[in-house]
Amino acid sequence: MSTLTYPEVGATRLGPLPKGYNHLHHRTRVGRGAADFAAAGAAVTEWRMHRASGTRVDASAARAEPGGRVRMALGVGPVRLAATCEVIWTAYGEEGRTGFGYGTLTGHPEIGEECFVVDLEEDGTVWFTVMAFSRPAVWYARLAGPLVPQVQLWYARRLGRTLRRLVAAG
Repeated sequence: MSTLTYPEVGATRLGPLPKGYNHLHHRTRVGRGAADFAAAGAAVTEWRMHRASGTRVDASAARAEPGGRVRMALGVGPVRLAATCEVIWTAYGEEGRTGFGYGTLTGHPEIGEECFVVDLEEDGTVWFTVMAFSRPAVWYARLAGPLVPQVQLWYARRLGRTLRRLVAAG
C-alpha cells in the first residue's frame, strides 16, 4: 500500500509552507455571495472542478474526505501522467471556508501537498485558492526542472477559470 512521501503533513491547511520545496500560491475571484460560495465549494470538493478542467479523476469517495484516495490523470489522449494522492484534511463551511488538501503517495512524480480552498470574505467576494509545496520525486520530474512550477501555476490558473465558469453556470 502506498504511503505519504513527506513529513510536513497538513502544512497547506494553515501554513507556513515548509522550506526546501517549490511553493505555489494562486488566488482568483470566482463569484459573489453565499450561493456562489456553496456552488464553488461543492464543485471543488466533489471533484467537478478537476473533471471539468480535463483531468481524469478516480476517487475513493464522491467528495473529499480525510483518508480518501484520488488518482488524477492529466494529458492528451493516451498520453497521460497519472498520480495518486491521499486527502489529508477537509474544511466544510467552517468560518466561510470550504476545501481540502491532499498529499503525494509513493509513486507520485512529486513529493508534497496541495490544497484547493474556497473562501467567502466579509464583503461577499468568493475566492478560490490553490496552495502547494512540492519537489521532484522521480528522474523525469527532476529533468523537467524549472518547467514543473510553471506547469503547476498554469494548472492552478486553469482550475480557477474552470471554477469561475462552473459557478457562473449555476
